[in-house]
Amino acid sequence: MTSIDQAAASPTVAVAVAQFAPGSDAQENLERMAELASTSVARGARLVVFPEYSSYFVDPVDMRFVDHAEPLDGPFTKAVAELSEALDVTIVAGFAELTDVPGHFSNTLAAVAPRAGIRAVYRKQHLYDAFGSRESDVVVPGPLDPPQLFTVDGLSVGLQTCYDLRFPEVTRTIVDAGADLVVVPSEWVRGPLKEHHWRTLITARAIENTVFVAAADHVAPIGVGASIVVDPMGVVMADAGERTGIALAWLDRERLAAVRQQNPALALRRYDVVPKP
Repeated sequence: MTSIDQAAASPTVAVAVAQFAPGSDAQENLERMAELASTSVARGARLVVFPEYSSYFVDPVDMRFVDHAEPLDGPFTKAVAELSEALDVTIVAGFAELTDVPGHFSNTLAAVAPRAGIRAVYRKQHLYDAFGSRESDVVVPGPLDPPQLFTVDGLSVGLQTCYDLRFPEVTRTIVDAGADLVVVPSEWVRGPLKEHHWRTLITARAIENTVFVAAADHVAPIGVGASIVVDPMGVVMADAGERTGIALAWLDRERLAAVRQQNPALALRRYDVVPKP
């Protein structure tokens, strides 16, 4: 586990989930991110969470992503770092990362902080080989490494991606590492019952781990939108609805402590999470 402080602990931290529909033009995607981040900061955000594949997205996920993959310190993350510095805000966003595996890329998240650059990285562990999709055809699954955490005004934050929501062990591992908030950049595909699954799984991960969860999705035509922030009791604190935009919530550290005292599920549980060989 790694933990990087951005600032001193604060009783409340404003977190924004920003949703849009990334496309094939990286510059246009960055321009839209800049607009949404600026709006978030104007409303008080200290952390802005963007979707999975914010750098580049086409449907389906195929070799085109390999052609547009970048190194971890490539143009996309450098541009996000410049935006983070200009707005004095931490940003989390997903991008297609270059790998040394022929014909494959990594579905990667980067957390970028002002005056600090990339503070945490997460590579998607559970690939979307479901509902008719085959992400593993071109994506390398992320290693089962200890979670990388970072802090924003004393709030400890962990990372996971989209389909990982269907595997509760991922969130539990992040919370065991010390996370107060789990952020979930996603491209949650529209379809029968999909929005119901999205909201239910986010809420379940929050309740069972007594943790804040902030999940950011693509909007139509592919994603469901409905980017939300949920508190440790499963209360939806902010909802971005169906259109491009942001939703912002103030996360209260005292609320987290009170919930964990009232419902000490983490302390009472009798099982640990062990990686599958």
